[in-house]
Amino acid sequence: MDFFKLRENKTTVSKELNAGFTTFLTMIYIVPVNSIIMSKAGMPIDALITATTLITAIATIINGLWANTPMAMSVGMGLNAYFTFGLCLSMKVPWQTALGVVFLSGVIFVILSFTNFRVWVLKSIPADLCRAISGGIGVFIAFVGLQQMGIVIKNDTVLLGLGNVSDPHVLISLVGIFIIIGLWVRKINGAFVIGVLLTTLLCWIFGLAPLPTEFLSQPASINPIFLQLDIKSVFFDEKGLFTLALVPVIIVFFVTDLFDSIGTLSGVASRSGVDMQNSKEDVKKLEKTLEADALATVTGSLLGVSTTTTFVESSSGVEAGGRTGLTAIFCGIFFLCILFMLPLFKAIPANAIYPVLVVVGVLMFTELGSIDYKDPAISVATFFMVTLVPLTYSITNGLAFGFLAYLVVRIFRNEWDKINVGIVTLSIISFVVFVVH
Repeated sequence: MDFFKLRENKTTVSKELNAGFTTFLTMIYIVPVNSIIMSKAGMPIDALITATTLITAIATIINGLWANTPMAMSVGMGLNAYFTFGLCLSMKVPWQTALGVVFLSGVIFVILSFTNFRVWVLKSIPADLCRAISGGIGVFIAFVGLQQMGIVIKNDTVLLGLGNVSDPHVLISLVGIFIIIGLWVRKINGAFVIGVLLTTLLCWIFGLAPLPTEFLSQPASINPIFLQLDIKSVFFDEKGLFTLALVPVIIVFFVTDLFDSIGTLSGVASRSGVDMQNSKEDVKKLEKTLEADALATVTGSLLGVSTTTTFVESSSGVEAGGRTGLTAIFCGIFFLCILFMLPLFKAIPANAIYPVLVVVGVLMFTELGSIDYKDPAISVATFFMVTLVPLTYSITNGLAFGFLAYLVVRIFRNEWDKINVGIVTLSIISFVVFVVH
């Protein structure tokens, strides 16, 4: 075990095993949640369950071996919702083409992961705008969850309205939200998965979902979605004409994955005692984690799932004592074990899944509390990012409007010293978003 430098990191195999199992428990919810979300795009749920489990295990184990950090990876919340509800359902993009978008964004991430681009991005974009992006995506996925549960419905008079809360399915979803929130505020490990299981049990007890007839089976084949990505249609329409319509979406997937990964790594790293300022070895580990993250996104698109990213639930394993890549490897192995639990995952009703989106949205929304609203450029950009992402059902539009608003306010205030090449570049891209929309 000298490869993982356990003694140097003041840990043991047993501690790493316990930490890996803890991380596994806190993020196992992603298998049914991602599968149900992406199945709305017309993809077979059985294949998605297997693919989600596989990419989680593969990406997490690769990170453990390559970067030697206790970070677990899986299909990112937020972008999977955008993949389904933003691209496939709203923009009418076939899921095969959407997978092509994910693949290309991953390739860009891979190429730039081996350059100093990450540093350039971090220095170019104010930290408060990164927090605004997180908050905007949080509101978006919470809105999707509330809509899918029937709590928020279409209203022809005022656009949106409150659903029929007396409906048993809607009511049980509300109960699920508060169960998860209650477990989370009590800081109980595995709050999400426990909440999903308890809500599922209530659905079974009250006859709102059928009981599973079996719990174990052979893993479903991923052939229906494996290597089904369509890259050509990303750039050419049905008539074979070249189009830039999806290029801004590729950039959004890439930038969001980059921000999400860097933000998660920064937070989890600080908890594990990693010195990002003075230790070149620690910084190298985090850079390798980003490289593993980028490769995982490309691999995931080939398997048939949306963008893969580093999971903030990795912090639970770190809190349990995990310090090296051995924690990630154990976590990945546990995920391989659940490949044979297809019937159980299929028996989990949507009523128990969508509350997770709402609570994850709440957690992402809390990032807005650290923003300096006294800065007009920041406050205006934050407002547009947070409101337009859900209102236009597009992360692309919200971020684009936010970057443009930031630049415009800076110009009107003659704050040229706070405008850099990165902000100008992103603003130009944002303008292109509206031109080719």
